[in-house]
Amino acid sequence: MELARKWRLGFCLGAGLAVAAGSHAAVAAGATHDKILWDTFGVPHIYATTEAGAFYGFGWAQAHSHGNIVLKLYGTARGRAAEYWGKTEEESDRWVRGNGVYERARTFYARQTPGFRKDLDAFARGINDYAASHPADIADDMRAVLPVSGVDVVAHGLRLMNYVYIAEERKMLGDAPERKAGGSNAWAIAPSRTTDGHAVLLANPHLPWSTPFYTYYEAQLNGPGFSIYGATHVGLPVLRFAFTPDVAFTNTVNTILGAVRYRLTPDGDGYRLDGKKRKFTTRTLSYKVRMPDGTLVTHSFVQRYAKQGPVFNEADGTPIALYVAGLDRPGMLRQYWDMARSHNFSEFQAALKKLQVPMFNIVYADHDGHVMYLDNGILPKHDNGDFDYWNNVVPGDRSDNIPKGVVSYDSLPKVIDPPSGFVQNANDPPWLATYPRGLDPKAYPAYVAQTGPMTLRAQMSTRMLAGEVKMSFDDIMARKLNTHSLLAERILPELLTAARKDHRADVKAAVKVLQNWDGADDATSHGALLFETWARLFMGPKFAGSDGFARQWSLDDPISTPSGLKDPAHAVDLLAQAAVETRKLYGAIDRPFGDVSRFHINNVDLPGNGGFGNTGIFRTITWGPMKNGERTPLHGETWVSLVSFATPMKAKGLLSYGNSSQPGSPHHADQLSYLSTKTLRDLWLSRDVVEQHVESVDPLPD
Repeated sequence: MELARKWRLGFCLGAGLAVAAGSHAAVAAGATHDKILWDTFGVPHIYATTEAGAFYGFGWAQAHSHGNIVLKLYGTARGRAAEYWGKTEEESDRWVRGNGVYERARTFYARQTPGFRKDLDAFARGINDYAASHPADIADDMRAVLPVSGVDVVAHGLRLMNYVYIAEERKMLGDAPERKAGGSNAWAIAPSRTTDGHAVLLANPHLPWSTPFYTYYEAQLNGPGFSIYGATHVGLPVLRFAFTPDVAFTNTVNTILGAVRYRLTPDGDGYRLDGKKRKFTTRTLSYKVRMPDGTLVTHSFVQRYAKQGPVFNEADGTPIALYVAGLDRPGMLRQYWDMARSHNFSEFQAALKKLQVPMFNIVYADHDGHVMYLDNGILPKHDNGDFDYWNNVVPGDRSDNIPKGVVSYDSLPKVIDPPSGFVQNANDPPWLATYPRGLDPKAYPAYVAQTGPMTLRAQMSTRMLAGEVKMSFDDIMARKLNTHSLLAERILPELLTAARKDHRADVKAAVKVLQNWDGADDATSHGALLFETWARLFMGPKFAGSDGFARQWSLDDPISTPSGLKDPAHAVDLLAQAAVETRKLYGAIDRPFGDVSRFHINNVDLPGNGGFGNTGIFRTITWGPMKNGERTPLHGETWVSLVSFATPMKAKGLLSYGNSSQPGSPHHADQLSYLSTKTLRDLWLSRDVVEQHVESVDPLPD
């Protein structure tokens, strides 16, 4: 039997399965024992006879692979980080407690269905049982967090979504946050654009490599009625980037404004609202702080609340009230679970319409050939004001600008089965989700998203898919692994033409290097470091400025602008400067890119490739500063999955930094060789294939 058909027929529970035809719904008939098959990349393949059993196995697996991170995240979400780890965590505890995260988590937990509460409890119990049976795997300073509960699971999800992604403290108390939404890529390609007539989905989130709450975890969950493969943030009990034999979906960070900051006008022991004084509601909150000698000291503070929400002070003392949308919607985890349990587009949309996930673009493809892009989120509804207005601090002395509801699912920007045969997102606003453009910004409230500009990475994403050419799976994979810079393609010919007229030695040397460079940030590239240094001078430290271009970005010509050199002579001067700086930084202007750009974790040290997304490189790696003769990734390629609904189903993937952070694990750097060689590994889906690659087995209680 072919691999994909085996999977579609419910391989997940072994022999003797009764199956609903044409879907991944399977009912256990012969499976008798729950277990985890650990493959040779440290990926847990969880086989369970009940839904709660799969959640239990997932909790056990996460404790095995990332136990110390999970406990740190859960302790922080309780607002007890300072109690466990000392005074450096006080600011976090005040933010968590001031926003009532754990109290709300208790309410959210209570509002789950009995069945899903059972799942959450099982996930927590899996963590506890693993820790109890493997005490040496848990760091001494993390054990105090145990045991964890279903409420802890919910609290972590609430903190991550609403108070890290939506309303992180450093974003909320200060200048208007920069809403250039990180770096992730997503494609859904319809059957009309593939050579074999099957839909393809690319999941390619980019997040920091060393920040615990952004760490991804790869897993497969199998149980009665489901077989789900993908990745999620460590600590979450559901997969956020997932595929099954029927559906596949991914997320990219969007710029949805799910929080509003109100500048209050103080009036004695209160504030002004609609021309009248209104008293703050207050509560005295407390937390404990672990001192260096191990004793605990209780600290208290008075938390104020205005009509808009809890009140915090900016650095200059200005009181800011924080409104966060969606705090009445407890179903984020359940919605992701329902999305993964969908069998078709109708069921998937039914899950989306619940609007429980606070943010993220969602890109989707399925076995039936549908593709979709959704600018998803819980977006406060306003009567007026544009994106920039609501992204800044707004006046807090009027009640008419307090949101009254959220934008409905039907009113959010989306593209479904476009004639172009693809949808894409690279953190750009929703308007160019496909090309030619199918969405008009004027048809939506001005606060939904900025019109532009479209980043060069997003333009590269679109350009690689636009047109009528049919692509094979290998063609699509080659496009995903592309390290060429759109900025170099667009600007380098004009720069070299101007530079060839210059007689300075540094400029002549730079021309010689760059004219022989192919425009890619590959390990062997001799011009990539020089061009990157020039681009930073030309566009600014984040490669985000456009003042040096002759033509600015335009919605009417969105994937060919900005372009041209506004001042070619100045650009050549910058090239001379770049030659000097490149030589100083890297020792030579033609140093091979991979000599200093390294994929280096523990004892694995390999040549790197990929570059800064804002230079138009789709394969994004944000390189850190030089240190000890090398630079290593701060951010970029993390989880990748590329799946085709072909027969047999094709699935390739990679988790760049490996699937375990536990000390001594062999799976913290074992995938870097794939990253270095620009390849993806096979994802093992059917049980018979998994069993050919088993490293160890964990029996689980039934």
